Amino acid sequence: MNEILQSLYERKSVRVFEEREIPREEKDMILKAAVMAPTAGNQQLYTILDITDPALKEKLSETCDHQPFIARAKMVLVFCADCQRWLDIYRLAGCSPRKPGPGDLMLAVSDALIAAQNAVCAAQSLGIGSCYIGDIMENCETHRELLHLPELVFPAAMVVFGYPTRQQQERTKPERAFMDTVVHSDGYRKLNERELKRFMEQNLAGKDFASWVQAFHKRKYDSDFAREMNRSVKEYLKSF
Repeated sequence: MNEILQSLYERKSVRVFEEREIPREEKDMILKAAVMAPTAGNQQLYTILDITDPALKEKLSETCDHQPFIARAKMVLVFCADCQRWLDIYRLAGCSPRKPGPGDLMLAVSDALIAAQNAVCAAQSLGIGSCYIGDIMENCETHRELLHLPELVFPAAMVVFGYPTRQQQERTKPERAFMDTVVHSDGYRKLNERELKRFMEQNLAGKDFASWVQAFHKRKYDSDFAREMNRSVKEYLKSF
């Protein structure tokens, strides 16, 4: 197996980091990998915020569902879907641009996430762990104020980085679902009961299907943070 595939297969989220700092040279390589990512029409519809202020990291660790490891991460990047920059460019060039719509935002979110994944893969290749923080979409009003985001810039993802501790290196990566439950040929089809349970098989590890799913539903899908994320994103989308 080649090194790139090996790295992709082995990568797992890291939430406990060593105290050593990430060298400037390696940080720059990660950022360069991000900006070299595929992008719609070479527009780079994202802005990357490099969070270095300890006080701001501390605030984000609280507003993003009270996760202290965010403040302890050695590098924190926020990937913003940016519909503002090109609007300003069009106006500067004498165009009369329409206001960006939901499709423009979704395209920008895609660009931002592709850039984020490039950064994650680059970090992995350097022995640096990472963890996506989806909670940056929660409390959207608070985060937009904290990060000085204009109306047409949305915090799509946050990723924290650092060297993993030995325990994190040796921790078993969670199993993923069987490929035949995720990969469909030529079009989408709803899974039947047997296939739905097969999709969950790797997570269950012998546990009762209904009990596990009900607990997960309560902890994740029907949680306060999921409801807040949907409220704040819905409110933000009114701008579009």
